[in-house]
Amino acid sequence: MLIRLPFYKQKYEWIDFSERNKEIRTGIIKKYEQGKQRLYRYRYINHLPIRESEPSLKVNWYEVEIFDKTKNKVIHKNSFITNHELNDENIVKMFNAGRTRWKVENENNNILKNQGYNLEHNFGHGQENLAEILLSLNLLAFLFHNVLDLVNSLYQKIRKKLVTRKTFFNDIRALLKYVWFQSWSDLFIYILTDGEKREAINSRSG
Repeated sequence: MLIRLPFYKQKYEWIDFSERNKEIRTGIIKKYEQGKQRLYRYRYINHLPIRESEPSLKVNWYEVEIFDKTKNKVIHKNSFITNHELNDENIVKMFNAGRTRWKVENENNNILKNQGYNLEHNFGHGQENLAEILLSLNLLAFLFHNVLDLVNSLYQKIRKKLVTRKTFFNDIRALLKYVWFQSWSDLFIYILTDGEKREAINSRSG
């Protein structure tokens, strides 16, 4: 879970208090990445209450910033909470795990919101289950598109040709409005050949 400073003021008051009492562990790890020396500067504390009132769940908090010596500046900084006990041996591994999870969530949400899936925070306003149903269908479409991207050669060629997902959806929407296709393969062949070829129609005489 990623902690963002503006929304956790009380949390950082606890952290500042703990730091003044020398309860927070700190350290620096030197790493070479892509031929550049980078310093991982971290601090962490275990068993931090997640809120002031009792009863309060205890969590383990850590913050890591990456300093690029070549650029002479901090290139990344983030804070996380976890239920895993933190120590000097696992802190970088934990940070990489948190950073990867945030990267996946952030990029997937960005794709769903801005790359043609039109998923917004107020997606659907049904009386009972409409929002959940529409969200589920949207996520299923996203899942199948990722599967196709791995295993379907026609889909891979289409994505390479059209470059962006938004272009992909816009072209399909426009074509389906005016042209009838007997299958998705027929549609993909039509796009790949700029309308010069179609899939052969399977017909049997009785």
